[in-house]
Formats: sequence, C-alpha cells, structure tokens
Amino acid sequence: MSSKVPTQPGTRKPIHHQHSKRHCLKILQKLSAYLDDELSGHICAEIRSHLGACPNCEIFLDSLRQTITLCRHHQPHPLSSSDRATLRRQILRSVASA
Repeated sequence: MSSKVPTQPGTRKPIHHQHSKRHCLKILQKLSAYLDDELSGHICAEIRSHLGACPNCEIFLDSLRQTITLCRHHQPHPLSSSDRATLRRQILRSVASA
C-alpha cells in the first residue's frame, strides 16, 4: 500500500497547499472568535471548509484549543509590586518603540 500524498492536478504540490498563505492567515485570525461562537454561520462554514482541506490550519486549531484549555485551568501566581512595575515599564517601552 502506498502512502503517496495527493497532489494538485498537473503539479507536484500537495493538495493542502491549494490555499494561499494569505487565505490561511485570514482564517487563522478568525479562529479565536470561531472557537468562542462569535461568528456568523456563513463565516463558520467557510472556516470549516478551509480546515477540512488544510491540515496545517487544522493542526493550528487543535493547538489553539489545547492552549485555551490549559489557560482556563491554570491559576496565575500573583505578581509582586516590583514585578508589576517592571512589567509595566517593559510594556510601555515596547509600545513606544513600535
């Protein structure tokens, strides 16, 4: 039995690369809202269709789901006032240099 990856007709490109990187990026930018059920049915259908044809985006979605689960079950440790001040300075410095 062959484990040959299906390709686009007339090319050697794997089928899952049929989407442009820009289209994948548009889908990835919507995944958080997708998981939170904040999108219209039309957009959800577009995302599901894309995910069914794009293993890389499917993997990213699974990773995002796992990250959300971990974050929801993790209790953050309180920061000291010194740590908060340092973090605030770093954020302000980062915003000022952007």
